[in-house]
Amino acid sequence: MLVAERHTRIVSSLRAATVASTEELAHQLEVSAETIRRDLVTLEQQGALTRIRGGAAIGLPSLTGQEPAFVDRTGLAAVAKERIGRAAAALAPPGGTLVVDVGTTALAVARSLPAAFNGTVATCSLLAAVELSHRPDAEVLVSGGRLRPGDLALSNGSTAEFFADFYSDVAFLGSGGVHADAGLTDYHLDEAAVRRTIIRNAAAAFVLADATKLGRIARHRVVALRGLAGLITDEEPPGDIRAAIEDGGGRVIVAEGATR
Repeated sequence: MLVAERHTRIVSSLRAATVASTEELAHQLEVSAETIRRDLVTLEQQGALTRIRGGAAIGLPSLTGQEPAFVDRTGLAAVAKERIGRAAAALAPPGGTLVVDVGTTALAVARSLPAAFNGTVATCSLLAAVELSHRPDAEVLVSGGRLRPGDLALSNGSTAEFFADFYSDVAFLGSGGVHADAGLTDYHLDEAAVRRTIIRNAAAAFVLADATKLGRIARHRVVALRGLAGLITDEEPPGDIRAAIEDGGGRVIVAEGATR
């Protein structure tokens, strides 16, 4: 089993039970307790869980501190993000107009768009733009803005102005956290403002969030969940999140191959 998949399964187990012992996790995953202890240290550093005596827990709803580094986030829930990316790409209409946001899960959407995609994609992610450059029939538009290292994300007033003049069929949004009451939240103030502009001009805006983001709250509020067309995730979300999405007329899409 790949390390990334093991990490995903650890987080999924904790979301189901809230608390799990090291021995329980070792038995479930058929690895040594020492391997699980190393995994828990890594996942705690990434903000995915909290280690407790003899095991770990997921303490919801709040998430404090800084966003984990990009290199750490690329390894967290990597299998889940690939599934989410494929599920999102399946919503892209042929010849349609898309927005692909910043973040590791949004990057998975860009990677999952078929080579024959012939629509227009606007993005504020240089990583996504490079990925999309391999689609010969796609028109790729890149916003301006201040560059954030790691994610190679662009954001500031000029980024918001770019998206204020761009109307999309579907927008795929990254997330810092998704919470029934707090809504969609993010770590970066400028990027939260850009997302609000993207949402206003999108016929349908879907938030992308693996299970580690569900129930969490990052510093800056983007929008209430009722303002979204839906949530694309890798496992069945808590009931209050599903209700908040569906009460606003949105839908929850659980990626194929994920836990339901």
